[in-house]
Amino acid sequence: MNRRSLRALAAAAVAAVALAACSTTAPSGDSSSGGAPAGPKKVTLQLQWFTQGQFAGYFAAVDQGFYKEQGLDVTIKEGGVDIVPQQVLATGGADFAIAWVPKALASREQGAGITDVAQIFQRSGTYQVSFANKNIKAASDLRGKKVGNWGFGNEFELFAGMTAAGLKPADVTLVQQQFDMKALLSGDIDAAQAMSYNEYAQVLEAKNPATGQLYQPSDFSVINWNDAGSAMLQDAIWANTERLASDTAYQDTTTKFIAASIKGWAFCRDNAAKCRDIVVKAGSKLGNSHQLWQVNEINKLIWPSPAAGAGTIDDAAWAKTVQIARTAVNADGQTVLTKDPDAGAKNTTYVQKALEILKGQGVDVVGASFKPETVQLTEGGN
Repeated sequence: MNRRSLRALAAAAVAAVALAACSTTAPSGDSSSGGAPAGPKKVTLQLQWFTQGQFAGYFAAVDQGFYKEQGLDVTIKEGGVDIVPQQVLATGGADFAIAWVPKALASREQGAGITDVAQIFQRSGTYQVSFANKNIKAASDLRGKKVGNWGFGNEFELFAGMTAAGLKPADVTLVQQQFDMKALLSGDIDAAQAMSYNEYAQVLEAKNPATGQLYQPSDFSVINWNDAGSAMLQDAIWANTERLASDTAYQDTTTKFIAASIKGWAFCRDNAAKCRDIVVKAGSKLGNSHQLWQVNEINKLIWPSPAAGAGTIDDAAWAKTVQIARTAVNADGQTVLTKDPDAGAKNTTYVQKALEILKGQGVDVVGASFKPETVQLTEGGN
């Protein structure tokens, strides 16, 4: 696929919103009769990618009955390459969606009525990975290199890191990377974009032809954008702005949905292998060791959480994300945002209420003592 601008995606979302406004069908979280529902309230969650450990907490909340105990019957819709979760949410195709903050804010700037109600990932999971012998240890070392990235709004941490290092997009050869690590392993590119919980594991699951054994972390250099200072907030729970403002039932559902979701993530923090099994059972096409790695790495992005609890929207991290989204310029000369988001782009009311529910249940919502596991990967992640 060719690179698409964020504005093109967001414009599509706006057009779809206009069409949705003509519909008389109530979203699944509404009660058309205005009375009490006869059973659990049906809720739909739109993921931003395929079924995998990245979303283990939500699948665990279904499997362990955490949504059910909040009176919710949750259906999880799988994402994919051509699915824009914030667009699905804005057009009434889901009650909640999981999306990266900068991408969702770009859609909101173009008119999509969506609000960040719980910031699940507190840290970025994006890496730039290269073979150690390329001596690419920092963004400044990318000068003159063939640098892969996925585009579609996934590239702005890279460009922000390059800008901070005094590099312009023209100082590197940018390569449209597929959503895998084949180009890096074959030597077609010098540095590849990777998520800590997915593509980075793929290179460690590959066999080194020089040794006949799996590659080791020492074979690679990793630029972690958290360390480089250009990390942006990623997976968050987004809700429909208009419904939050006018629908008391939806407000209540939002609180309950967040509470059950965070409880699911707390369960995965303490039961990584069990959550791996839940995700595999839910239909993931990835192997067992790969999924365990993924759940473990996702836990690192969530736990420990801020003192206020998981899902808290940290003001400093939010401001940093907005600053990068407004100033980092990609190869097309575009930024993610042209102005600061309005106050309705985030709302901490519901996560605060949700955390109170969980504290009342005795759930550890901070995970201060969390320690990640050591996961042994196997060839192909099987």
